[in-house]
Amino acid sequence: MSDYRNILEQVRDKELSVEDALLAIKKKPFEDIGYAKVDLHRGVRQGAPEVIFGAGKKASQIAGIIGSMKANGQETILITRLSPKKAKKVTKLHELTYHEQARIGIVGKMPKPDGVGRIVVATGGTSDIPVAEEAALTAEVHGNEVVRLYDVGVAGLHRLLSHLDEIMGASVIIAIAGMEGALASVIGGLADCPVIAVPTSIGYGASMNGVSALLSMLNSCASGVSVVNIDNGFGAGYLAGMINHKGRV
Repeated sequence: MSDYRNILEQVRDKELSVEDALLAIKKKPFEDIGYAKVDLHRGVRQGAPEVIFGAGKKASQIAGIIGSMKANGQETILITRLSPKKAKKVTKLHELTYHEQARIGIVGKMPKPDGVGRIVVATGGTSDIPVAEEAALTAEVHGNEVVRLYDVGVAGLHRLLSHLDEIMGASVIIAIAGMEGALASVIGGLADCPVIAVPTSIGYGASMNGVSALLSMLNSCASGVSVVNIDNGFGAGYLAGMINHKGRV
């Protein structure tokens, strides 16, 4: 739901005055803080606020962007690909919850789930969990209920089949696997909802750091399977959240 919709609903419910609503709508679209132009209207345009990509940024720059977002009313801020060293420095300036396995930092409280259903995040193996946690936490930050099914790969298919209720009850499934990436096709053949496949860089030499899984997923014979980039848990979690909010009144 966009910020504009929230504003209009608050005016309708007499929780916000017309004058305050106009002030909120007139907010500048971005703030130039020198090293970054913080997009303050991302939530209005896309329904979700800007996310900070931590890799390649200094801890001081990340902290500055967080400060700009907080000053402009953003309650929950997601930082992806955040190293433990940078997280420690940022925490000195902002209250931050750090998830080391996913390399994700979260400022502010987690929102209550308001999507139409549940997102299932499934991995082929335990080694895929860091990417899966990036996807799961991203989806949760964007207001989705997430069910985690880890280590249910095709090497032991009975592990996946024991979770048919969760698979058939999902509104979106994120299938995360390295090696040959077969998990996405198997889940795609079982589920009646969109499946987002995430190839990971896990595997031996011929897996080519995830390229083999990527090509397998792109060539899936199961209908309804889409594919994001190698190790892109964030992209999968964000897209799943968008799908899970479609049709919501």
